[in-house]
Amino acid sequence: MANNNDDNKMSREEAGRLGGEATSKNHDKEFYQEIGQKGGEATSESHDKEFYQEIGEKGGQATSDSHGKEFYQEIGEKGGQATSDSHGKEFYQEIGQKGGEATSESHGKEFYQEIGSEGGKARSDSDGMSREEAGRKGGQARSNNNDND
Repeated sequence: MANNNDDNKMSREEAGRLGGEATSKNHDKEFYQEIGQKGGEATSESHDKEFYQEIGEKGGQATSDSHGKEFYQEIGEKGGQATSDSHGKEFYQEIGQKGGEATSESHGKEFYQEIGSEGGKARSDSDGMSREEAGRKGGQARSNNNDND
């Protein structure tokens, strides 16, 4: 036992450690889940959105400071694989459609003209296809999709 006082009294730290050990011997996983849920509910009732944004930002910054690029690549890959394993083609079609609709609502015609032009340039640089050929193929593909609808 660690003592911090001259008269052999137990320190708060030591008392807390011993109390925690005794509690852990007397309670199971469900007990801790229940008190954790109650604590989370109490915290959410006493704090606003800004509180959670602030602590999330601090936690994100602390994680960023202690981990490198490889860490984020690894967890991103794991998360992507887990998502892929648990969702089918319909899931990706649905989120793709939602993303496309959100982008459409937040960007104007000029945005699409610009990215289309950049995509056309990149493609013609990479495979030698002319813009005319790319346009013809795109029109044909669109026509084929409309025929299938």
